[in-house]
Amino acid sequence: MLRRRLEQTVRSWVEILVMRVPVLHSVSPNTLTCMTLALTIGVVVLIVQGSLQWAGLLFLVASAFDMLDGAVARARRAATPFGAFLDSTVDRYSELLVFLGLLVYYQRASSESPLTTVLLFLAATGAILTSYVRARAEALGFSGRGGMLERPERVLILGVSLMTGWTIIGLWILAIFSHLSALQRSVRVWMRSRATTGDGPERLPSIQWHTRE
Repeated sequence: MLRRRLEQTVRSWVEILVMRVPVLHSVSPNTLTCMTLALTIGVVVLIVQGSLQWAGLLFLVASAFDMLDGAVARARRAATPFGAFLDSTVDRYSELLVFLGLLVYYQRASSESPLTTVLLFLAATGAILTSYVRARAEALGFSGRGGMLERPERVLILGVSLMTGWTIIGLWILAIFSHLSALQRSVRVWMRSRATTGDGPERLPSIQWHTRE
């Protein structure tokens, strides 16, 4: 509940900012979304060059643009299904690109170890699975939100760990708790599915399960 209130407060501040900055009224929400991706590519370049502190700061700035696009869309009443789709797709690419940058960075470093590669893999797949579970659940008519680490928490942990130099600690947190978040969401969907369709598995085919992704 506290996290939801904090998220709503931040979104309100961003919407007030959008209303008071005229230049944002002329910028397309999709343009802001693409700027997020462009800034993230800059984050990757900084990581590969070893400038982790600047990379973390730029990553947090890029994430601010991710909030701006939605606020601009709501303020201009220009929200579209494709805009939401583009935003979600860019979010996934942004997270994975940062992990790619870290993979290249650690492979070039003398301290690189197989464990680091495993941590990067687990953190990346955990982020994707957490988002996938929500998308799949909502496609079936369930709420897929919740869990220990949603995207704002993942972004904050990754950005702060880069800025402080505690990247490995951040990867451990992401690797463990992102998968726990995906599991939490899956369990909630399972429980709501049982409440909706009954205990018997024979009633599950009434839901349209699509295997193509």
